[in-house]
Amino acid sequence: MFLKMDIFRPKPLIGIVGVCASGKTTLNAGLTALGFNCRHIAQEHSYVPTMWRRITNPDILIYLEVSYENTIARKSLNWTRDEYDQQIFRIRDAINNAQIRINTDQLTPQQLIDRVVKELEIYLNQ
Repeated sequence: MFLKMDIFRPKPLIGIVGVCASGKTTLNAGLTALGFNCRHIAQEHSYVPTMWRRITNPDILIYLEVSYENTIARKSLNWTRDEYDQQIFRIRDAINNAQIRINTDQLTPQQLIDRVVKELEIYLNQ
């Protein structure tokens, strides 16, 4: 599964957003290892709704969705449902502007990377 990339065109910048423990770091590392140009955007910690655009302004924005229950299971986070909901609220603009949305609840790290590569292939070859 290889993406057709024009060697004379710069690689598109891919931004990744989601709440804590959604898989941003894992996906960023996996895509970077495959040669993609990625940025992990910590929008969930910003009160500025468009910070993702101001900091990175990616060509492609990926939103990783995860349930509150899985955030706790993945990282043993000591946070409340309200804090989780606040992070969702903070990334609402990014969610609404994401070209690719993936629910990571049932995915292993490798399945997440594989799924996003497939989604990118579809998106970039439209």
